[in-house]
Amino acid sequence: MSWLAAVTLDIPTEPTQQALGYPSLFLLVLIGALVPVVPTGALVSSAAVVALHQTLPFAMLMVFATASLAAFCGDMALYWLGRRGVGSKNGSRWLEAIRSRAPEDRLEQAQQKLAEHDVAVLVLSRLVPAGRIPVMLACLLAKWPLRRFARGNLPACLAWTVTYQLIGVLSGALFSEPWEGVAAAIALTVLVSLAPGVWRRFRRPAKA
Repeated sequence: MSWLAAVTLDIPTEPTQQALGYPSLFLLVLIGALVPVVPTGALVSSAAVVALHQTLPFAMLMVFATASLAAFCGDMALYWLGRRGVGSKNGSRWLEAIRSRAPEDRLEQAQQKLAEHDVAVLVLSRLVPAGRIPVMLACLLAKWPLRRFARGNLPACLAWTVTYQLIGVLSGALFSEPWEGVAAAIALTVLVSLAPGVWRRFRRPAKA
């Protein structure tokens, strides 16, 4: 029985996994909202797969709350930093970083849609791959106050989290092993993120 106890001690329990996993998920999604080096959608989908295979109650709800809060805090922090650059004569490196990630054609589209549909564009911007930053820059250039941006950004973050959680639930339900579901969720989120760019690339020659 001693070896069995040793092996059991080496395996993290579900409460331990949650205690370590939720802060890590929050931090990574927060960083991903500020700096686009973390695949936040894949993180949320993978966390949903793991939660699906856990027996502890409210695991899926905790993933939703953690990811939504992290995305919202990251967006608000980035917008606040961008507003400081808009209000400064010399700008700021954060504002320049946002500009560098928003192509001129995407920015023009975002400004036009923002003028036509107002806050509703924010919700859609987080669901469209690479749509968040151009719309955020359009809000900055339109000099939206922080509170107005927050009203649109909150439902956007909630809708974004639900979407990627559903991808994770779908992937996890197809496989019995969690790692298989995680791999499928990552592959699916990558396809979702690449699809709009591939579509635009194929449309350009057709229009020409």
